[in-house]
Amino acid sequence: MDIGARLQWIRKSKDLSQRELAKRVGVTNSTISLIEQNKVSPSVSSLKKVLDGIPISLADFFTLDLDAEARDTPFYSADELPDVGSNGIHYYLVGQHRPQRQMCILREVMPPGTDTGESMLEHDGEEGGVVVQGEVEVTVGDQVRVLRAGEGYYFESRIPHRFRNVSDEDAVIFSANTPATF
Repeated sequence: MDIGARLQWIRKSKDLSQRELAKRVGVTNSTISLIEQNKVSPSVSSLKKVLDGIPISLADFFTLDLDAEARDTPFYSADELPDVGSNGIHYYLVGQHRPQRQMCILREVMPPGTDTGESMLEHDGEEGGVVVQGEVEVTVGDQVRVLRAGEGYYFESRIPHRFRNVSDEDAVIFSANTPATF
């Protein structure tokens, strides 16, 4: 996926200049330009920060070109779970087109050595999850713990947090957060 071209198209469709978006986000307009030229690959947290300035959710950003017709079904096959991830981490979103969706449910797949970025994530709401495979170092505020299969987490998402796969296999997490951030 061409993240830069997608960002540029969405920014222009919202009638925003690179300068205005950069001002809203608190970065230089050259940063926006480099992302749009695909000369910089932003982390998930950095991309979310840029998209918050538009505003558009990560899910809408990655799935905008998909059929947006609302679905009224409680079931989703594996091929109906779009990957809304970046930087090598896969976030498979459940119920993307569900009308008035108020929570986000993800199957997360983190290859060995991947993490959510050097910048800690922060957003409104709560989130929780369970590691089903591998080992994931979870940092919440000043607390750090390595979670293994069967162990979980639950915290207020306004507390800065970060996830890192510290194992030599894919780490898989099932997570949910509310309100929906993807």
